[in-house]
Amino acid sequence: YSRRRMVQEQLVARGITNKHVLRAMESIPRHLFVSEALHATAYSDRPLPIANGQTISQPYVVALMCQLLLAEPNMRVLEIGTGSGYQAAVLYEMGLNVFSVERIENLYQNTSALLKQLGYKSMTLSLSDGTLGWTRHAPYDRIIVAAGGPNVPQALKDQLAEGGIMLIPVGDERKKQRIVRVFKINGQCREEDCGAVSFVDLVGADGWR
Repeated sequence: YSRRRMVQEQLVARGITNKHVLRAMESIPRHLFVSEALHATAYSDRPLPIANGQTISQPYVVALMCQLLLAEPNMRVLEIGTGSGYQAAVLYEMGLNVFSVERIENLYQNTSALLKQLGYKSMTLSLSDGTLGWTRHAPYDRIIVAAGGPNVPQALKDQLAEGGIMLIPVGDERKKQRIVRVFKINGQCREEDCGAVSFVDLVGADGWR
């Protein structure tokens, strides 16, 4: 199952039109972000397990989230939940300056090594609580959260630049969320519902315990 076929059948056919997203996802070897045992299914239309109960999102969800960001090359993006590193690689290939936070140590170590091996040396990674953001490099033009929480963390709103956009899955029930797109205009955050999704838990001080 080729990358090109994945892009055409799973992304273009479902309305993904952003040329930066499509180009990035056609160029990245997704199979390297899962275990060798899952290489044969890496490009299939579903999420796959990685480690520590986490997953790599299905290709369409990755593409949809990246498209909803309305990002332009050279923007600064904060990703919460590095996970496998696949979405971070997509953001990087879209021409963004990527800062990514992961809270699980062995995932952080393994993913950091993989991303460096693949040539993403200018990506900036951190091992910390993503619900608190990363104040050192704030503000960010875009923030994307790859886990579902009970609310939009205040720290992330504070670290979003004026005119910035944040995407985060939010829901009262675990594994059942809506994508919330947050626009920061004149210091105020306006929220927009962008549809139903199912993500792993956003765990942290301002997420699930």
